[in-house]
Amino acid sequence: TFAHIQDFAGRIQLHVKVDKLGEPKYQQFVDLDLGDIIGVRGSLFRTRRGEVTCEVEDFVLLAKALRPLPEKYHGLKDVEVRHRQRYLDLIANPEVRDVFVTRARIVEETRAFLRARGFIEVETPVLQPIAGGAAARPFITHHNALDIDLYMRIALELYLKRLIVGGFERVFEIGRIFRNEGIDRWHSPEYTMLELYQAYTDWEGMLELTEALVAHLVQRIKGSTSFSYQGESIDARRPFARLEMVDAASQASGRDLLKAEVPELRRLLAERQIEARPGLGWGGLVNELFEELVQDRLVQPTFVTGHPVEVSPLARRRSDDPRLTDRFELFIAGTEIANAFSEINDPLDQRARFEDQARARASGAEETHPMDEDFLTALEHGFPPTGGMGLGIDRLTALLTDQPTLRDVIAFPHMRARHAEP
Repeated sequence: TFAHIQDFAGRIQLHVKVDKLGEPKYQQFVDLDLGDIIGVRGSLFRTRRGEVTCEVEDFVLLAKALRPLPEKYHGLKDVEVRHRQRYLDLIANPEVRDVFVTRARIVEETRAFLRARGFIEVETPVLQPIAGGAAARPFITHHNALDIDLYMRIALELYLKRLIVGGFERVFEIGRIFRNEGIDRWHSPEYTMLELYQAYTDWEGMLELTEALVAHLVQRIKGSTSFSYQGESIDARRPFARLEMVDAASQASGRDLLKAEVPELRRLLAERQIEARPGLGWGGLVNELFEELVQDRLVQPTFVTGHPVEVSPLARRRSDDPRLTDRFELFIAGTEIANAFSEINDPLDQRARFEDQARARASGAEETHPMDEDFLTALEHGFPPTGGMGLGIDRLTALLTDQPTLRDVIAFPHMRARHAEP
């Protein structure tokens, strides 16, 4: 009797003979089910076709599979089952296992790249008294002993900046982020983010670092400077393209948005059946136009620069136009992969930005940054000129493994309950 066994390292053929095992043991082998876990002892040889085979001298049943595995030849194709029961997906589809091995390599390569440049890896709180560092809806919990509400972090930013105030000059964290928002192709309520901060540099230093990191990861993972994503050829050779956000949105809309007023911007959005969120000012509306008219076209690696202050509450203002900031986002295949800027190191400017965000919230805007007095106190002790960058590990993994959604690169993605509770 011939059979195959496989583990994480690979697959090998077994040759089982009744005269080697004896009738009772041989019958035990014949009665094994697909999915049973066994240990085998024997000697290796090659068949006439050259296949390495183990001549079984003895075996032991290590674990019995009580449920059947996916059918041998058709495998597991149902996406719903694959995501809910990832363990079956990994058994039935070896290429899925390769995705998660690649994900681990991306994280390892990222750590090595940053450590070689003098960055120190740190850990910051997951439970925080204020949901800061981004404009997003948080998950809320309650700490019984302290009798306070706490928030699952929506960003790594503000505690990493406190470390810069404390004298660290190059820090990074690869950690989980939690946002109580919708789920789609590129968004998950729980995902992994790299954030790093470097003192005595700015957004241009971050741009150079980000470009070098992404190009390095592409080369190490793909063995080339180019790769294919969902049928599109992506060229990751440096330098990446650069594009001014307002210029790109102006060209796409046919209007000079630097000269446009809020009513005209709302009219431009309405003409294109784009519903503007309440409470948005000039900067927020320009950002909406960019996202609707330009973003999806950015297939090749492109740095988009010069974001409005309104959508960049933690970024330093530009010296040539106070409506804009020293910030960039990196887009590949139409999605944002990284976000970086020159950090605000003026506590008075930062307080004014938080106050602007509070007024926007009062006007109906939901995604605004809360006031954070403790963070402002830290800045008042002296915050050196600093550049910061965040990069989505899940999105980059999806790109480098040619997966269409984040669910395909998150081992156990969140799913709707099978049966709603009464």
